[in-house]
Amino acid sequence: MEIIKRNGLKEELIFSKLKKVIDFACDGFDNCDALELETALLPHFRNHITTKEIQRTLIQVASEKTSVEQPNWQYVAAKLLVYDLYKEAAINRKYGHFAYGDFYSLITYLTDKGFYGKYILEHYSRNEINELSQYIVPERDFLFNYVGLKTLSDRYTIRGLNEEILELPQELFMGVAMHLAMKENDRMYWAKQFYDVLSKLEMTVATPTLSNARKPFHQLSSCFIDTVPDNLWGIYNVDQSFAQVSKHGGGMGIYVGKVRSRGAAIRGHKGAAGGVIPWVKNYNNTALAVDQLGVRSGAVAVYLDVWHKDIQDFLNLKTNNGDDRMKAHDIFPGICIPDLFMERVKARESWYLFDPHEVRSRRGYSIEDSWGEQFEERYWECVNDPSISKDEVPAIDIMKRILASAFETGTPFLFFRDTVNRANPNKHKGIIYCSNLCTEICQNMSSTEMLEEQHEEGVITTKVKSGDFVVCNLSSLNLGRMHSREDIERVVTVQMRMMDNVIDLNYYPVPQAQITNQKYRAVGLGTSGYHQWLAQHQITWESEEHLKAADELYEWISYCAIKGSMAIAKDKGAYSVFEGSEWQSGEYFTQRGYETAEWSTLREEVARFGVRNAWMFAIAPTASTSLIAGSTAGIDPIFNKYWIEEKKNAVIPQTAPNLNPETFWYYKEAHLIDQKWSILAAGKRQVHIDQAQSFNLYITPELSAKDFLDLYMTAWEQGLKTVYYCRNKSLEVEECVSCSA
Repeated sequence: MEIIKRNGLKEELIFSKLKKVIDFACDGFDNCDALELETALLPHFRNHITTKEIQRTLIQVASEKTSVEQPNWQYVAAKLLVYDLYKEAAINRKYGHFAYGDFYSLITYLTDKGFYGKYILEHYSRNEINELSQYIVPERDFLFNYVGLKTLSDRYTIRGLNEEILELPQELFMGVAMHLAMKENDRMYWAKQFYDVLSKLEMTVATPTLSNARKPFHQLSSCFIDTVPDNLWGIYNVDQSFAQVSKHGGGMGIYVGKVRSRGAAIRGHKGAAGGVIPWVKNYNNTALAVDQLGVRSGAVAVYLDVWHKDIQDFLNLKTNNGDDRMKAHDIFPGICIPDLFMERVKARESWYLFDPHEVRSRRGYSIEDSWGEQFEERYWECVNDPSISKDEVPAIDIMKRILASAFETGTPFLFFRDTVNRANPNKHKGIIYCSNLCTEICQNMSSTEMLEEQHEEGVITTKVKSGDFVVCNLSSLNLGRMHSREDIERVVTVQMRMMDNVIDLNYYPVPQAQITNQKYRAVGLGTSGYHQWLAQHQITWESEEHLKAADELYEWISYCAIKGSMAIAKDKGAYSVFEGSEWQSGEYFTQRGYETAEWSTLREEVARFGVRNAWMFAIAPTASTSLIAGSTAGIDPIFNKYWIEEKKNAVIPQTAPNLNPETFWYYKEAHLIDQKWSILAAGKRQVHIDQAQSFNLYITPELSAKDFLDLYMTAWEQGLKTVYYCRNKSLEVEECVSCSA
């Protein structure tokens, strides 16, 4: 039988060569017999088959042998894919040996072709790049499972104009590390530190960071949040900002609670306002028109207060019933809920809806600018003011609308605004109105304002005052690879430095994002591999042991993050508005009951040296990056122990991470878990998380309305700040790719 080599030449098939590759791939994996793979491959042979096709078929055959009983075949398939990538890169880059090529030559070539930013060569000498090249550990390519390596190779490594492989996985990790370390005084040390935690899959950076670091347009942040003022310039300015964010691959959260309701007055003309829905539809159109780098549609979550007069129309935005002219099927709605509303639902009492413009006009304040006791005082003042028009609705009826929409569409997201603002360590500088696209970010917000517009000799100059335009700088600790408290401290310390550097190295789509980011220097340390960590420690999800473990684990991660941020502040200074914060006063620590000697020492050091980052801890979904790391997503339980993912021209069987007889029974599937235990665990974690969690509820169609309501009530009572998707077993919802940290 003749085969056709990659260079087009024909030669006789020498099976012993292929056997060497198969033996190499199977080496070290129990229950993966090389002979079994050879036998399965034989039926696919034909005369004049190409070596590339043989390799791809071999990979697919190995991958398809993955099962609950034999999960290691996915690692055999990954090793075969590594072999294929090495071969392709060697041919495309024209070096003869089977391994990694010259890293400096690759960087100069990719820079010349416009794939790499020039700044890498400007910051690193040839000798430094050669030293970092020597630091690369190719064997770490064997840490990937098949779907992880395929995802990294297909989506993140740099390819040529014809999709030819140029950059290999460890070169990608080193390129990202070099970018994030390039302005450090000891950049070589930190580049190596960053490379180590990335290449060992001990943590992952957010999708935009992994994709865009080292490139000319290095937009590294996942998500942004803006506040819409109640004027035409502001409404369209937010739309323009969203378009720029989406163009550069970011997702968006937009708060529309200040916009006047349908039928409100405009310049004294009664009934003139169209309400928030037309503007939401406008943002929906921008999401479709300005996609994320051609890869996917723009993604935007729009939040509205539960007391706003347009709330009932807003809750129907994505449902299938009602007037389609009042729909916006491509946005993700979120509801901002005060404690008072939940109390009124619980007591089955009335709820009142207001127009925010009318409240401003009659009372002289914006009710949405307050929270807690002040909000409740103002709310009742508005209820009792006969000059303010209001709609009275049973609170439970609004809640039923929320539940119906959640059951049908998976949304709205819930944002418990009093819980969020009570826990805000920077309440001295503002208020938090809403969260982001994945509900894990909670930072101060305010509208951008136009101050004046001048024109002279055809040149128009607009003077604008920046608001707090929130930016999410994310990365996730891979708990599946953490084996001790020391591991966590080591990796988190490096992570905090990496994320802080993102702030100064970012390419910002709008100037107010840069202003806000450098003012607060907020980051979002997250976790993936949570269910994997529980399974590996043989902790049952539905148990008191889980609650205790969650409390202790996240307290320790929080301690390491704060300590890491304080260490950077010692070196580089605290964030600019640290003075007056609850970090400085120590109230942050008191509020959470941190009273051990270890915490007391850290509290004193923070008061003395400051912290580098105004907010530090936020748990993102990690849908994509946890695949690369071979871990479970975010804080979610697994969907299944074993499943098959259908890709173009292939099916890819997958198993839960590290599935073996010891972990098998600790991997209970999400829709079989009593959700009360998930909520209780989220409540334990939330105490230690200064922002929020992308927390999903998993329900089945059999769930009663009473029990469904009870889940949301329990989430609020347990101190959760947000609830992300409600994942009905019969409903598919879109994953947020932007915040996949």
